[in-house]
Amino acid sequence: MDFILTTNNALGAGGSSTSMILIMVGMFALMYFLTIRPQKKRQKEEEAMRNAVDVGDEITTIGGICGRVVTVKENNLIIETGSDRNKMQITKWAVQMNNTANERLAAERAAAKEAAEKAKAEKKNKKSSKED
Repeated sequence: MDFILTTNNALGAGGSSTSMILIMVGMFALMYFLTIRPQKKRQKEEEAMRNAVDVGDEITTIGGICGRVVTVKENNLIIETGSDRNKMQITKWAVQMNNTANERLAAERAAAKEAAEKAKAEKKNKKSSKED
């Protein structure tokens, strides 16, 4: 009788540890897809934005300094700030936002939205003219 109880307890404990391992693997997978993966994606986008900075772009640094890029080197930028054209040398990782690229992107989105609305209106006009 004791042998049967011991066997049942051993099987129950083994099943419990297997389910615990599955829960831990599931939690790790959930953490990866909810935190680590989006962070890496954001880092890649930021790196691409920093590498795309070109002469003439207006940027904002992580310290809040706004300026126009005058020179682009491998790891550094020289920017002009203010109307008195003070020049500063900063590292590329200090660029928080490329204002010129953001303005271009907003203009492209507005143009695409306007074109979609225009196509929708033309399609609606064609339908109404066919019904008459």
